[in-house]
Amino acid sequence: SLSKMAASVMEDARQILAQFKNADGDLVGTPVDVPISIDRHNLELLCNTVLGNEENVSYDFTVSGVDINETLEGTISVLEAVDTEKCIEICYIPQAVFKVKAVTRCSSTLTGHTEAVIAVSFSPNGRQLASGSGDSTVRLWDINTETPHVTCKGHSHWILVVSWSHDGSKLASGCKKGEIYIWDPKTGKQLGKTLSGHTQWITWISWEPIHIKSEGRLLASSSKDCTIRIWDANVFLCVRVLGAHTHSVTCVKWGGEGLLYSSSHDRTIKVWRASDGVLCRTLQGHGHWVNVLALNTDYILRLGANNPQDGTFTTKDLTEVEKKSKAESNYKLLKGNNRELLVSGSDDFTLFLWNPSEKKAALERMTGHQQLVNDVKFSPDMTLVASASFDKSIKLWSGKSGKYICTFRGHVSPVYQISWSADSRLLCSGSSDSTLKVWNIRARKLLKDLPGHSDEVFTVDWSPSGEKVASGGRDRVMKLYGAK
Repeated sequence: SLSKMAASVMEDARQILAQFKNADGDLVGTPVDVPISIDRHNLELLCNTVLGNEENVSYDFTVSGVDINETLEGTISVLEAVDTEKCIEICYIPQAVFKVKAVTRCSSTLTGHTEAVIAVSFSPNGRQLASGSGDSTVRLWDINTETPHVTCKGHSHWILVVSWSHDGSKLASGCKKGEIYIWDPKTGKQLGKTLSGHTQWITWISWEPIHIKSEGRLLASSSKDCTIRIWDANVFLCVRVLGAHTHSVTCVKWGGEGLLYSSSHDRTIKVWRASDGVLCRTLQGHGHWVNVLALNTDYILRLGANNPQDGTFTTKDLTEVEKKSKAESNYKLLKGNNRELLVSGSDDFTLFLWNPSEKKAALERMTGHQQLVNDVKFSPDMTLVASASFDKSIKLWSGKSGKYICTFRGHVSPVYQISWSADSRLLCSGSSDSTLKVWNIRARKLLKDLPGHSDEVFTVDWSPSGEKVASGGRDRVMKLYGAK
C-alpha cells in the first residue's frame, strides 16, 4: 500500500520537519519528519498518503517557489533563506494530464492586412485563426499550412472584436460603426444579414455555451452605447436589449450557469439571467471604469466539445446532440466542484474577485498595480489569475482566494494582453514595447523573449490545443509562434 511504502521511506537518514501545502497556501495534514535526502518519487508517495488518495496522483513540488527536481536537499541547498531547524513548507501541485511545449520561435509572419491588427482568435479546435483589422476586413488563416484561407469583406469601419461560436461553425465580428457580421468560416461568406441596432462601437461579443443549447445560435454583444444586445444568429434578429448601465459597456461574458455578466464605465458589473434578461444583481466596489472581466470557466466554455486532455480536437463529425453531450461532460469534468467565479479589472488600478451567482459583496479586493488594469485571465485549470497593466507588469493571484502571489517584470511599456497555455504552466504577454514574452508560472520567471514585431503588440492568443501563439499589432502583420 501507499502508506507502507511511505513509511519505509521515513526510516534512516538526517530528518527535517516538513508540511505540505496546496497551491493556495493552505497547509494540509500535520508536520512530519522526512529524510532531507528524500527524492521526488518518495515525496509523491508521502503526499498521496497524507492526502488520503486511494490512487497515486502525480504531483510537482516546490519550496519557496523553487522546483524540487531531484531531492529536497538539492532544492534547499540553492535557497539561502530556508531555516532547516524550522518546519519546511512543501507546496504540491497536481500535474497537468498533458503538457504544452513552450513556444520559442516565430514560425510564420502572416501579411495581408493593410492597417493595424486589432484582434486575433483561434477557433475552438485550434485549426483556424481569425484576425480583425483597422482595414475593415476579417481574415481567416489555415493553421496547419500557416497560410491565408479567406478574406471576409463587408464592414466599413475598424474591426474591434472577433469571436467564434463554441462549436466553431460561425464567426462573429464587431466594428467601430456598431455593426456585427456573422461569417461562415469555411467560405468566408457572410451568413444572413448584418446585425444592426447598436449606435456606437462594439466592445465585446460572447456566444451562448453549447452545453446549454447545442445550436450555438445566440450571442451577446456589448457596446459603447451603454447597452447589451442578445442576437439570434439563425434568424439574424435582436432578441433582447439589456439597458441598465449608464455609461459604455466594456465587456460581456456568457457564463456556464445561464448568467450574463457585463462591466461598464459606470464602475459597476451587472449580473443578468440570460433566459429572460432579468437583472439579478449589481456588483459595486470599483472607483473608476471597469475595463475587463474574466470567468474561471472561460477556457472550458471556449473548448465546447473539444478536449485537449483526451486528444479530441475535431467536432465536425458530431451531431448537434453529440456536441451538446460532449460539451456537457467536458464542462462537468473540467469544472469539477468549482463555483463560477468572476474577476474584474479597472482603471482604478485594482481587481476584484466575485462569486457573482451568490452574493453582491466581493470575495477579495486585489491591489498592487500602479496603473490601470487592461487585461485579466483565469488559468485554464482555474487555480490562478493573471492581470496585465499599463504599469508594465503582470501580476499573478490565487484563483480561489484572490491573494497576491508574484509580479512578472520585463516589459518596458504597457502590457496590453495576456493568454495562458492550455496546461496552465505558461503565460504569454503582448506589450506596446513590440515584444511578446513567455513566462514560466511555476518558476515565476521569464522563459522566452519573442521579438519580431516592429511596433506595438495589441492582441495575443494561445491556441486552445496549446500548439501555437498568434499575435497582431500596429505593424499590420500577424506572427505565429511555435515550439522548435
